[in-house]
Amino acid sequence: MNDDIILQITNRIKDLRKEQKTTLAQVAARAGVTKGLISQIENNRTVPSLPVLLNIINSLGIDLSDFFQAISDEQMNGPIHIEAGEYKPVKKEQAAGCHYNRIISFKTDGKLIDIILYSQDYNAKKKMVSTNAYEFDYMLEGTMEYTIENKKYILKPGDSFYYDASKPHLSRCLSEHSFTMLVVYFFNPS
Repeated sequence: MNDDIILQITNRIKDLRKEQKTTLAQVAARAGVTKGLISQIENNRTVPSLPVLLNIINSLGIDLSDFFQAISDEQMNGPIHIEAGEYKPVKKEQAAGCHYNRIISFKTDGKLIDIILYSQDYNAKKKMVSTNAYEFDYMLEGTMEYTIENKKYILKPGDSFYYDASKPHLSRCLSEHSFTMLVVYFFNPS
């Protein structure tokens, strides 16, 4: 399975769960897995095994063919215009005060690219995270600090930052108001 298909599957799981107004805990209990695993799958932090995926789909009460009917492996053809109101909020981690809005996700030259508008509140409670991707950040507003391998990096508006996001990292807002950055994930093949 390639990465764009995996992203579509994990997004479909999350969308169906939310449409059904079902909690992570309810899906986890019915699928026989932990709530944390469901969260990691929905947030593209891990790829489920086939038996786990089938149990999750079953726990959502949807037919297998109906689930996969919405999944496509189409390449992006031509320009795409996305208006500001069309960004999709996504939850990538269990941290209050962290706000992710997906602008677009697509595959090019066999690589999955995920473009996010990210903001973090001054008092956000965050833990170290890692993602199986390289990450490019462009600071739009506010000031923030990254901690990666015990080194600290300060980013201000107009600054760019590129790093291996598979290394544990932590972001912290240094502004009195939240910071906002454009984030581009270049996912590594599994």
